[in-house]
Amino acid sequence: MKLNEIRDNKGARQSRVRVGRGIGSGLGKTAGRGQKGQKSRSGVSVKGFEGGQMPLHMRLPKRGFNNIFAKDYAEVNLGAIQKMIDAGKLEGKGTIDHGALKAAGLARGGRDGVRLLGKGELTSKVSFKVAGASKGALEAVEKAGGKVEIIELVSSAEKAAAKKGKIRAERIATQKAATAAKKA
Repeated sequence: MKLNEIRDNKGARQSRVRVGRGIGSGLGKTAGRGQKGQKSRSGVSVKGFEGGQMPLHMRLPKRGFNNIFAKDYAEVNLGAIQKMIDAGKLEGKGTIDHGALKAAGLARGGRDGVRLLGKGELTSKVSFKVAGASKGALEAVEKAGGKVEIIELVSSAEKAAAKKGKIRAERIATQKAATAAKKA
């Protein structure tokens, strides 16, 4: 067999039907769209429309919801971290944080930080600075001689609220001081 002899199997590729090109083609005039009406026009999409009857997607019961307050953690297993340390992609010395794990390609996403999980085995003495860790992961890290520091990550909305509260508290304090000065 030669490269110039390679062909598709019979019937694998079907040529496109040219519609609306005269009566001799067999699909001229209305081009297989029937007579008049909404669906014979171009640019019409009636997906899910059932002639005014309640559509199926509205008749079926709905379940569940998306929690807008849910935390988004990048979950990393200890076994994967040990593998990266052995491969030399992660330094075993110093503190491993979200940035180091992201650079090694272990933590994808995780707007609210990294959460350590205890799957796999950790043999290196490593210290972590993460947003959370499972009970098994904490035990495994301490068993290997390392430590885990859990940090509180504050979102930008929480920062803004705290700043607003701080400004309010300062304003109230100055008002109280002014009224006390007037009384005295």
